[in-house]
Order: sequence, then C-alpha cells, then structure tokens
Amino acid sequence: MFGLLTGALIISLIFSAHVLAAKKAITIKGSTTVLPIAQACAEAFMNKYPDIDISVQGGGSGVGIASIIDGTCDIGDSSRPIKDKEKAKAEEKGVQVYENVVAMDGIAVVVHPSNPVNELTREQIKAIYTGKISNWSEVGEKKGKIVVISRDSASGTFEAFNHLALDKERVRPESLLNASNNAVAMTVASTPGAIGYIGLGYLSPKVKSLKVNGVEPTKENVVNGSYILARKLFMYTKGEPEGIIKQFVDFILSSDGQKLADEAGFVALK
Repeated sequence: MFGLLTGALIISLIFSAHVLAAKKAITIKGSTTVLPIAQACAEAFMNKYPDIDISVQGGGSGVGIASIIDGTCDIGDSSRPIKDKEKAKAEEKGVQVYENVVAMDGIAVVVHPSNPVNELTREQIKAIYTGKISNWSEVGEKKGKIVVISRDSASGTFEAFNHLALDKERVRPESLLNASNNAVAMTVASTPGAIGYIGLGYLSPKVKSLKVNGVEPTKENVVNGSYILARKLFMYTKGEPEGIIKQFVDFILSSDGQKLADEAGFVALK
C-alpha cells in the first residue's frame, strides 16, 4: 500500500511539473495610462488562453522602455514615443526596440468640480504651468491660488503634455508631482484650487475636464483632430513581436481588444 501511495505521489508530482513547465508567461511594465488597456486585455486573453500567464505592472513610460532595453519585461507600455537617448542605449546593448501603436488618447486638463472655470486656451495652460499665472482670477471670476499638479519625469503623460501644451518649457518648481494618472485625479478631486492633467480613461465625475481652445476632450475630437492635446499609446517589444508576444499584441489590435480599449475610456484604432 505504501509503495502504491508513493508511486501515485511521484506520478502526481511529475504531472504537476509538466503542467508548470507548459505554463507560458508574459511580463508587462510601464505607463499608468496604458495600464487599464493592458490589464483588461490581459484578463480577457488569459481567459481565452489559460496556459498563458500575464503579469501587468505600472511604473511609468520610462520604466517600461528601460525594462525592454534591460530585458526585464516582454512588453514595455508607453504613452509617449521612445526618446533618441533611449534608442542609443538600446543600440549599445544590441536591442532593437519595436513600436506597436495600440490606441489613441487625449490628455484632459482637469480641475475640481466646484471650479467655475470651464475652458482655457493653450497659452493660458502654458502660463499656469510655467509660473506666469498663479491665481484663478487671472483666467476667470474665481479667486484663489492655483495649485499646480503635474506628473513626475518618468511619466510619458508628462512628456506628451510638456511637448503638446508647454512647448517643452520647464514646469514651475513648486508644482506637486504625482506618480500616476489616478494620483493626479485623486489630488485634484480633493483640492478645490487644483489643476492637473490625465488620460481620457481616468476621467470621472470627481473631476471636471476643461475645454482647450474651445474644444472638449472627447474621443470624437481626438479622432477628428480638433483636440490638440492628443497622442498615440504604445507597447514596445524587443524586436518585432513573435510567439505568444505577437499573439497577445495581435489580440489587442483585434476588434475584441480595441473594444476593450474603448471601454477603458481610450480611443480605438478601428
């Protein structure tokens, strides 16, 4: 009897080892903007292919691209294009970083719901973020100090906003830096004098989005090109995707994957 039990246990362990060996894995790191798309698509993909495990982490666009170059992830999420210095570092390490565009997004400028200001020009936004305007009375009837909320330097949303809205000028030094879209939204929601910027997927009734140059930050206006703070969202891979990485990227680009991107609040490619 003992021998039979021992034999059964060994067979069970061998079977378990084969199952574990058959399990495939994908690691994704990077942009908190792309994070909701990656998470939703990963969940749906794993339901469809239960032999594949997908780990999704944030950290910022800079982290995602650096992780691809360093070989610590399979997909690096980014809400801005790869920089020349990142390309140079990749070339030094013999890594070909391949760009996969997975969706579009608009960067919404947001304030506390109690703020009567409904729109700003691009020049006003630039003046607020670079320190030339410091009081709400300078852009409307509301009075009070403007509390400027920005993203940290590892953020692709920061890079895109800095390029699209600020002409790459330096953000005022006393601005409060947050590490994610969600953190910015939460800070603005709890600070009546605050202004911040977030991806469309993070909009909620807890914050009020402003028109920019008279145009609302909506999916339709990103598609038709009338909203000026719009950008592409990327998933970078080491070389052109192959195997299960290609299988996952193809899923994101499929009608099912793009539907999930749309449901997450972003702009589908098709």
